[in-house]
Amino acid sequence: MDAPPADDGRVHVVLTDRQTAGRGRRGRQWQSWQGGSLTFSALWRFDAGAPVPAGLSLVAGLALARTLEQLGVAGVQLKWPNDVLIHGAKLAGILVELLPGRGRTPAAVIGIGVNLGLPPAATIEGQKAVTDLRSELGRDVDRDTLLAALLRELHGLLTTYATAGFPALRAAWEQRNAFAGLPVSILGEAEAVQGTCIGVAEDGALLLQGEDGVRRILSGEVSLRAAP
Repeated sequence: MDAPPADDGRVHVVLTDRQTAGRGRRGRQWQSWQGGSLTFSALWRFDAGAPVPAGLSLVAGLALARTLEQLGVAGVQLKWPNDVLIHGAKLAGILVELLPGRGRTPAAVIGIGVNLGLPPAATIEGQKAVTDLRSELGRDVDRDTLLAALLRELHGLLTTYATAGFPALRAAWEQRNAFAGLPVSILGEAEAVQGTCIGVAEDGALLLQGEDGVRRILSGEVSLRAAP
């Protein structure tokens, strides 16, 4: 983020064996363990003059979901705006940050962390249920093979996104919406907002049906939870 590489037409990727200060949303720390995670960031640039990207974390989540499905993982779900679940348990998280303009080509850093094989006693802050690929597939997954497959899928979807925007991928995201038609609570506003999740808008905003009509929720610093 502080010193991005020169724009040479390539997608630059930074991969780490282990993070010691990984950032998550709302000030949380993304935790990883040596050999137990795929943790990387990719720098994606947009055409000069392109509008501010909308729904980008949802596109990244969709790329990850499709990659996992190709590996044979069943029950892949997407939790708005940035989590990948397997039958309700968290497998992966995404954090997207836009690079400051300052005359540069518009760009975003897409950070992704995937649990490959967690230590038996591992706990993750704020998560009641977590899982890893070893548990879901009954075998270990090679990190570099997974990374290559994910980057191919991510590149394809981001290319579509760059030309047609999130509306071109919205239906595919909706098919995997973990909370479709369910009552949810949105935390992080002045007070909790409750309603029924009826999908996402063409800009990636969450659509919540409440007693007073449909409300749009932008990601920002809010968090979605199943209603009590």
